[in-house]
Parts: sequence; C-alpha cells; structure tokens
Amino acid sequence: MLPLNPTGYGDSPYQCFSAFAGNPLLLSLERLRDQGLLQSSDLNLAQSPAFPEDFVDYGPVIEFRMGALRRAAQVFFADGSRADHAEFDHFCERAGSWLDDYALFMACKDAHHGTTWTLWDAQIRKRDAHAVNEWSRKLAPELKAYKYWQFEFFQQWEHLKIYCQQRGIRFMGDVPIYVAHDSADVWAHPDLSISTIRAARPWSPACHRIISAPPDSFGESDLSLGLTRRQRIQVVDRSLPRCARVFRYGQTRPFPRL
Repeated sequence: MLPLNPTGYGDSPYQCFSAFAGNPLLLSLERLRDQGLLQSSDLNLAQSPAFPEDFVDYGPVIEFRMGALRRAAQVFFADGSRADHAEFDHFCERAGSWLDDYALFMACKDAHHGTTWTLWDAQIRKRDAHAVNEWSRKLAPELKAYKYWQFEFFQQWEHLKIYCQQRGIRFMGDVPIYVAHDSADVWAHPDLSISTIRAARPWSPACHRIISAPPDSFGESDLSLGLTRRQRIQVVDRSLPRCARVFRYGQTRPFPRL
C-alpha cells in the first residue's frame, strides 16, 4: 500500500503535504452520509462532472469530493452532538504536535491559490509569530475544516483497521520517510531540512539537495522525486522525536501493516 497522506505536486503519494496527515480525498462519502453529515444528493454522480472510466482525472474528482467534504464539515460544526464535538476536541489535542501546523499550512496554501510556501507573503512564509496568530485568526473556519477532515479520516481508518484484523487481512504499507519540500513539515521545521534554508524558489539552484532515484529498467535517466534530505549530525537529536512520532502513528495511522 502506498502512503495515504495528502498528495501534492503531480497527485503523487510521494509528494505529500504532510508526513502525518491522511488524505481527505480517501474519506468514504457514503459513511459520512450514513452519519447524517451528507445527503444522498451530495453523492449523486449525475450532478458531477463526467468522470472518465479508464483513468483518474484528478482535477474534477478533487473538486467534487472537496465540495462534499466542505458540506460535511459545515453540518458537523453546526449540528454535531456535544459528544462528537468533545471527541473532536480530544483528537485535536492528541494530534496537536502536527495537526495545528498542517491545518494552518493547508489553509494558507488555499489563500495563496495553491502556490508553494516559498512564494507566500514574507511574514507567514517565515512563520513570524504575529503573522501566524493573524493568519490563524483570519482563517479559523478553514483550519477547523482541515482538522475535522483529519478527525474523520482517522476514525474511518480505525474502522477499516478493525474490519481487516477481524478477517485476517494484512497490508504492508509505505512510511513517508522522505519529506516533500512543499509540505507542512518543511515549512514548520526548516531547521530540520537543508534544502530550503536559502532557497527563494522550491526548485531553484539554491535548493540543490533533492532526492532522486537512479536509472533502472523503467527509465534510462535519474528520476527526481523532489524530496528533501534531512540534515545529519547537527539535527539528528532534534529529528529523532519527530521520526518516533511518525512510526508511533504508523502503528494505527495512515501507513501501518494491518
């Protein structure tokens, strides 16, 4: 199983916006409907674009599914029970070490029309404390929505995990060891990545340490994965706690062996 994190550039599972978050596009809309968060009409493909049958046209799919997910978030926060809201708050607290940065990163990316974070307004790009507070306040509804989708993702993942364990089904999953340059992880922790310290643009010559795959039977040239290498020695002590959180999440979260 490929990483189930939110895909970024090229819709690739190895170009993810977070090494911790799950991809909200994988959420079951039918389950949200059964929870009363969506109407059957929200799932009516007759009202959606004509999706091709022989390949995935990600643009229309993302537009259709994200529209439904926004409606589900609105219903949850407007009509959800006190118990559901308490469970959501508990999830946000438990996942706060990565969730707050991820939600703000995604909301800011939307506000900047999807551009990479190195092209954002200078203060939020540098994570100036005042700018972080101001953007968090300004984008508060969007932050709640991104956190809610993670809340639902991990709930659905737990249900799937239990379903598979009860039937003896096991998957071997990938762990996102390498971190994409355009990600909440690099934006929030530039000190742990050597690719963005001086880079003004994500793929500029200054961004010179990018992971590539060597030539193989599938291609005669190197394949640039656009993934950043971690600093060694100097940051290993600071990197290990985050690596530990990745693997700890991997026991029950988006990239385990079931």
